[in-house]
Amino acid sequence: MKYILVTGGVISGIGKGIIASSVGTLLKSCGLHVTSIKIDPYINIDAGTFSPYEHGEVFVLDDGGEVDLDLGNYERFLDIRLTKDNNLTTGKIYLSVINKERRGDYLGKTVQVVPHITDAIQECVVRQAKVSVDDDGVEPQVCVIELGGTVGDIESMPFIEAFRQFQFKVKRENFCNIHVSLVPQPNATGEQKTKPTQNSVRELRGLGLSPDLIMCRCTTPLETAVKEKISMFCHVEPTQVICVQDVSSVYRVPLLLEEQGVVSYFCERLYLPVEMPPRKMLSKWKEMADRSDRLLERVCIALVGKYTKLADSYTSVIKALEHSALAINHKLEVTYIDSADLEPATQEEEPVKYHEAWQRLCSRRVGTWGFGVRGTEGKMLATNWARKQNKPFLGVCLGMQLAVCEFARNVLGWEGDTIQSSRPDPSNPRLRTLVSFWQLQGNYPATWPRAVVSPQGTDRNVNHNRNW
Repeated sequence: MKYILVTGGVISGIGKGIIASSVGTLLKSCGLHVTSIKIDPYINIDAGTFSPYEHGEVFVLDDGGEVDLDLGNYERFLDIRLTKDNNLTTGKIYLSVINKERRGDYLGKTVQVVPHITDAIQECVVRQAKVSVDDDGVEPQVCVIELGGTVGDIESMPFIEAFRQFQFKVKRENFCNIHVSLVPQPNATGEQKTKPTQNSVRELRGLGLSPDLIMCRCTTPLETAVKEKISMFCHVEPTQVICVQDVSSVYRVPLLLEEQGVVSYFCERLYLPVEMPPRKMLSKWKEMADRSDRLLERVCIALVGKYTKLADSYTSVIKALEHSALAINHKLEVTYIDSADLEPATQEEEPVKYHEAWQRLCSRRVGTWGFGVRGTEGKMLATNWARKQNKPFLGVCLGMQLAVCEFARNVLGWEGDTIQSSRPDPSNPRLRTLVSFWQLQGNYPATWPRAVVSPQGTDRNVNHNRNW
């Protein structure tokens, strides 16, 4: 088993997930079986209780595990099926160790971060790396591990120490470290700055890990002099400094890495059993990337929701729309509208914001999302406008339920509050059964009566997102 650890420095949200997915894609294009593990150093057991403003939308796996969005990237890029055990958190590790201590597994020893927590981390990684994620049931040959956060965070220290020990247990030829760092380019000077990367690598080396590849996130391609400077101060060859500049779409990242010899480096460094990297899979990636750049026709969508300040709050919807738009050769443009801005209360308090929100809504196709009391009237107003103007409309989760309520109010003539989930004591709760108390999550089949809907000639559909 080969292990590739992806760490990050300087700032979080630098793109470690896409880079880890791209590395896995390149190795899979060589015919290798690849699996992925995401480590999140927070004390939560999983991502299920997070506010969308904290970490974005939760990604739901086939087994119902609520995990970080990066695991969705792994599944899409690598065409694999992960489980909740592919997402390690500090909470999971500590819970496991504490349960062992309560059972007496440690035979009265003092339970400490080193060695008990670090050993538990290594055991989880080794165990999960052997679990098949492909349909053929073959054990993976390579495990790509992404360590969330940035080097130096106090939360990440046990994991860094665990991998410091781990690299010696599995031997050098089976372990490789990719460090993703930021190379900023201030507008005032236009010069690419290497000091943040130097400091980040120095801190990583001080903790016992030496990067084999330094992937530099930057807005423009790295200059040769900058590469050489990073090479000199970070103790790597210039060929081990990889430029990952901003590109037009994430589909170009695997191609960008392949052009800089990443596959060849891994084959040499990890002694991978690859004779000649096949090009068929990468050719499909290039064709898809080129097609996404040539899109001329636009499709404009207004996303009416409650968590519009953070785009990641609706990632599953945005990804689905992007894939659908690409399939019909259209470029997607999404306008985020806070549903509360469409309500009469906003018109009285902030009329400019109110009219701007309605102006953006009127020039787009409409979709509504969310749950909870706040902003429900705004969603219903948007639904009402879309119905009257005969605009294409998609309601998801509470958005669909509110569409039914809007129809009941304005077409069937049901007066008063009809939504029991939105008010503690509705005046006319005729739709109280609309919102059940079950939370359906995971990959579950949904069977529809044929008289109601039959998408593409079938009465079955599969839901892969969390619904309330």
